[in-house]
Amino acid sequence: MGTATSSMAAKFAFFPPDPPSYNIIVDEASGKMKFSDVNYQRDNVDVLKLRTRRGNEIAAMYVKNPTASLTVLYSHGNAADIGQMYQTFFELSVHLNVNLLGYDYSGYGQSTGKPSEQDTYTDIEAAYKCLEEKFGVKQEDTILYGQSVGSGPTLELAIRLPHLRAVVLHSPILSGLRVMYPVKRTLWFDIYKNIDKIPLVDCPVLVIHGTEDEVVNISHGKRLWELCKEKYEPLWLKGGNHCNLELYPEYLRHLRKFISAIEKLQRPRNVPDLKPEDQSDQTLNNADQNKEKSRPSTDNKDKGRPSFGHKEKSRLSTDSRDKARASIDKREKSRWSIDRHMKSRNSTDHSEKARNSFDRLGDMVRSVGLCNVDCLKQTAAEV
Repeated sequence: MGTATSSMAAKFAFFPPDPPSYNIIVDEASGKMKFSDVNYQRDNVDVLKLRTRRGNEIAAMYVKNPTASLTVLYSHGNAADIGQMYQTFFELSVHLNVNLLGYDYSGYGQSTGKPSEQDTYTDIEAAYKCLEEKFGVKQEDTILYGQSVGSGPTLELAIRLPHLRAVVLHSPILSGLRVMYPVKRTLWFDIYKNIDKIPLVDCPVLVIHGTEDEVVNISHGKRLWELCKEKYEPLWLKGGNHCNLELYPEYLRHLRKFISAIEKLQRPRNVPDLKPEDQSDQTLNNADQNKEKSRPSTDNKDKGRPSFGHKEKSRLSTDSRDKARASIDKREKSRWSIDRHMKSRNSTDHSEKARNSFDRLGDMVRSVGLCNVDCLKQTAAEV
């Protein structure tokens, strides 16, 4: 049923740039791959081709920063590819002092295959595997960054990585269907059910959203922030829309502040490395814990300050975690199955206005998934 769901959703949810903004060629002098249609080629950028479990070959780029201790895995928005994001990725690496790997979803840019929800999950899995095996990046030194539709694969991977350092959600969606309709329950054919996954994320989460987002209403970002276990001070950019948050000075300032806070967090110690099957068990236990407190206190709802600081000891303490897990396991058996991509469960969320969906890189405005004709006309008029 998951495949049928993705096939149905792909018809209206994915809009790869056509034609792609770049080609990949091999430099005769160095023998390395590079983009042929990108200005200002950088020596510290590696162009890669990665094989996914579903048989597709996806394009990726890795920006190396010699002074960085953390690495960002960036999942871009709809109607964009890494050729368009090249300069943005480079500047984020410099200004945030991080290594950064960006990748194209199947069917985007020079990646083979066709885009689907399930393919984006194996795409980000292949990108993360590359970080581990090729660049030696550890889970606890990794920050997942998901923009718009990229929040879907970001959260899917986040719930599978118990030692993940942090997550950034940029103009995220509660789910694909909720962008268009104010549904109150998660339906079987919905895609990117972020509302059901965010309570299972154990690391600090930063949410960034524009107050005038005409595509994904800010209520999506606020609701996801409310459901976070370890909230970091959110950034609600006044006047910001779905396409221009990077242009606000507060955007980089707040991201730098977040990265600085994350670097100061003590990394988990005395926690053995988990095999893939063990990671699933760990995630199931985290889900049990979260069921007891999946909704935040009303008193904390409007507090715009970091909340993960005072939780650090409990999160990093293996003994404390084991005790909490044991007490919950006595009460009931786990009913979650992450490996089955999570069964739909009832969710309480605020009604969001029906919205259409598109992403833009820099000053370019592009139509993207979930846009109707009227949306496209309005966008063209604004440009």
